[in-house]
Amino acid sequence: MSVFIDIAGLATADIVFELSPLAELSLALHTLSEPGHHPGTAGWATATAASLEPDLAGRLCEADFLWRNTFSDLFMPFAGVRGGDGRTRATLAEELDLLDRLDDEQFVSTALEFCSLDSYNTGGMSPLSDPAARARALELATARGPQQMEFTARLLKDPDSVRVWVRRLVEDCDAAFFADIWRRVRGKLAADARHKTQLLRRKGLEHALTAVSPALALEDGGARIRADKLSEGQATAMDPEVGAGLTFVPSHFGWPHLMILHRPGWRPVVHYPVGGPELPAPASVELLKLRLEALAHPVRMQVCRTTARAPHTTGELAVILGISAPEVSRHLAVLKKAGLIITRRRGRYVMYQLDITVVARLSSDFLEGILR
Repeated sequence: MSVFIDIAGLATADIVFELSPLAELSLALHTLSEPGHHPGTAGWATATAASLEPDLAGRLCEADFLWRNTFSDLFMPFAGVRGGDGRTRATLAEELDLLDRLDDEQFVSTALEFCSLDSYNTGGMSPLSDPAARARALELATARGPQQMEFTARLLKDPDSVRVWVRRLVEDCDAAFFADIWRRVRGKLAADARHKTQLLRRKGLEHALTAVSPALALEDGGARIRADKLSEGQATAMDPEVGAGLTFVPSHFGWPHLMILHRPGWRPVVHYPVGGPELPAPASVELLKLRLEALAHPVRMQVCRTTARAPHTTGELAVILGISAPEVSRHLAVLKKAGLIITRRRGRYVMYQLDITVVARLSSDFLEGILR
């Protein structure tokens, strides 16, 4: 499972690293609503949430599916404006002006992204014009609460009024907390964007991708980018509707999320975290799957328990577990392939021991894998 971005024929000059205050605000709002995803910013989230005026806190709850359930593309309008240049803007006000330029179908579809995830890759039908899509949007919004249902009904009935409502909400968030945090992180993000741009120009895209995230890789002789994620998707950086281009946007609040905008008819965007806990590179989704499957067998759990205490030979494990040596060898092979067992030779014997470091990291790998 991966998201692919086709970049065949894309000029290096059309790959840019830029800041987006509106995209960063979406992740700041996500952090406020899901602080458990972001332990490094828990203190900021707690203090900020406690300082919000009741009216603003209530309005954030009303539309929280824009940033809690999904990362709505509504916060990256630069990628979808028809006839635009596909570039971010320096200020929140300028990016809100881009948001105003999205047509009603774009605005509504991106705002209701949570109810069309199954058709995200193909575009699907618009809830403004398709009765079935409209009914589904209302049904899923109702399941999230009366405020969300009311917001969705109002959005479908009168998109213009919701545009005004969203713009005011963003402006009030800016005044309440975002302007301050943006002033503090903008310099770090700008420095990262400059550094990645220099890597791209001097050493090429492969080096730049490695610096962005170990979950990104260049494949097919440089014709496409693969993002190792638990979702599937396909995008092209050569879409004739929006022009050629690929945008990378750094984020202070992003970790552990790596977001890929791959909506049809929009410019692809990679929204990546800058900084995070000092941890080893996360395991790939395939390796994570191997490790979880390896640990799912009760005999292999017993092997792990025994080898966690001290290294053992195959024969010793067979005696302890009460099974044959060949059967022990089969289980050890599965654990070794998953990278959970280390071996060392002691004379004529091979000793097997659980890699405690890898197992201790497994919960973090799992969390990063499902949130990436």
